[in-house]
Amino acid sequence: MAYEEKKQAPQTPHKLTMDECSRLWMSGVEEVQSFDEGEVAVRTAKGLLYVRGEGLRVDKLEKTSGELNISGQIAALEYDRQAGRGGLLGRLFR
Repeated sequence: MAYEEKKQAPQTPHKLTMDECSRLWMSGVEEVQSFDEGEVAVRTAKGLLYVRGEGLRVDKLEKTSGELNISGQIAALEYDRQAGRGGLLGRLFR
């Protein structure tokens, strides 16, 4: 063949479970786009999810199953369903 097919991980349902605003478990994760102690940006099956807070840590990322665990003081969860549709320039100038 002249090209290789890109294999995608099986689509898992997107679910969130939070315990005491200090631990977050999620499924349906496609990619962690960025992270620091104040914000984790996660591309999910339902759009870009921003997890905001203090002392945030990515404890576990399983790319094959699409599972992610975050700990720290979680203050907000915000979805941006339009993110990523404008390419690199769209993300830079939003």
